[in-house]
Amino acid sequence: TADKVWTCALLPAKLINGGIAGMVGVTCVFPIDLAKTRLQNQRSGQQIYKNMMDCLVKTVKSEGYFGMYRGAAVNLTLVTPEKAIKLAANDFFRHTLSKDSGKLTVVKEMLAGCCAGMCQVIVTTPMEMLKIQLQDAGRLGKTIWSFMRVSAIQITRELLRTKGVTGLYRGLGATLMRDIPFSVVYFPLFAHVHQLGQHLSEEPSVPFYWSFMSGCLAGSIAAVAVSPCDVVKTRLQSLKKGANEETYSGVVDCIRKILRKEGPGAFLKGASCRALVIAPLFGIAQVVYFVGVGEFLLGYTPYNICSA
Repeated sequence: TADKVWTCALLPAKLINGGIAGMVGVTCVFPIDLAKTRLQNQRSGQQIYKNMMDCLVKTVKSEGYFGMYRGAAVNLTLVTPEKAIKLAANDFFRHTLSKDSGKLTVVKEMLAGCCAGMCQVIVTTPMEMLKIQLQDAGRLGKTIWSFMRVSAIQITRELLRTKGVTGLYRGLGATLMRDIPFSVVYFPLFAHVHQLGQHLSEEPSVPFYWSFMSGCLAGSIAAVAVSPCDVVKTRLQSLKKGANEETYSGVVDCIRKILRKEGPGAFLKGASCRALVIAPLFGIAQVVYFVGVGEFLLGYTPYNICSA
């Protein structure tokens, strides 16, 4: 059956595509992601960095070139399953929801994106939790974090020792609040923009550059749309605070305190950085995905997929 073919043949290839795409994308844009995290964690009146470029320049001066890649190892390790789950899950749910009618309505596309966003947080939450601690260490100045080489393994052990597995899933609600709307906006938007690149209705293939542009456009729009949720998530997942930086008991408390002390504009901190991170990340991801690297590595061709 078609379901058996998709599961046995295409799913492993889609997982490989998502994993490779995530690793390539993260390597390219990680310094901008680091700047985004540090800008989001800045409080009004305690600004160390003026903008993204100022943050990157100061990071290189104080921490060296590799300081821009602080936390990259954990991200590269976990982005493979994260992107694999996100992209493959969306494909799976789109396939499942289109079985009866043979086509997808916008509502079904959004539902597929929603399901994909819910699936990915299993990996996204601990990945973001660990990454943020490492990325934000340099911003905190001369604290204990500056005098010891804190690794993701050390942070994980400490969290498991003090708070158990739930410690790694701090900010889960905020992560869901960010990733579900992102996927709901991104995947339908990408699908429709990508479809515009088809020159002939009977020829489904699209030029690789159009896949890249479609991923960039849809990714940047979705990233800016959910940027306030990303700020809340970053604040909640930052364990170490600077002098006079408040703590938050949850999503509602975080939103309330940010509004009262920093104003609505604080929810857009790092929005441009996030757009610059997500746009090429998903552009690269979609190129790898649609070129079919996974299918090539597994030796699949249109013929043996159909005859599986």
